[in-house]
Amino acid sequence: MFESIFSTVDAATTAGSSIAFAPFATSVATSLALGLALALVYGYHSRYTKSFMVTLVTLPAIVVVVIMMVNGNLGAGVAVAGAFSLVRFRSVAGQARDIAFIFLAMAIGLVCGMGYLGYAVLVCAIIGGVNFALQMVDFGGASARLDRTVRITVPEDLDFVSLFDDVLSAYTTSSELVSVKTANMGSLYKLVYNVQLRDAGCVRQLMDDLRCRNGNLEVAMTYQATAVDEL
Repeated sequence: MFESIFSTVDAATTAGSSIAFAPFATSVATSLALGLALALVYGYHSRYTKSFMVTLVTLPAIVVVVIMMVNGNLGAGVAVAGAFSLVRFRSVAGQARDIAFIFLAMAIGLVCGMGYLGYAVLVCAIIGGVNFALQMVDFGGASARLDRTVRITVPEDLDFVSLFDDVLSAYTTSSELVSVKTANMGSLYKLVYNVQLRDAGCVRQLMDDLRCRNGNLEVAMTYQATAVDEL
């Protein structure tokens, strides 16, 4: 089960030998099936794009074709490496989870391309299963749900440097003033804080206490946005 589906032949004949259709088709079909399984695991309870899902399905098969066409030929290997060195990726790096699934898809394609289909299934089942389980229990997501961005408007004659510190410390575990700018011809200041709430149910009380300090001017609270290229 965990042996290569390709016959072991002498290295001298391998470089010039042709590839049998049945092992080739089996490897490609297996890699596509495992790529589909990876895409389903990735898409569980997470946002995704159509292009990335299609990439996860097809990438293992592409790697299989590259590995099998090289087939131990040093010249072909150098040519493939030269071709890929010309590629320039101009998009952002993406989230860490996206990169991990890309590498996993490539690893599965590499294993399938070498003919070890049993190991490819085992790798997909173990690593994909761990990712699925972590996604189900929302591993590492508890703190992210409590992260907020608070925007407070204050009049120009109000000393805001430490005005809200005691209120924020009562409802948050951490707070940081990240931005200050003027508005309305300099008659107002707009403050932006990044905070982590102690409890998601204290939003209204926090906003009411902030309004008592800023003269009942505008107070807004939103979830903190995470940049798509942040790891």
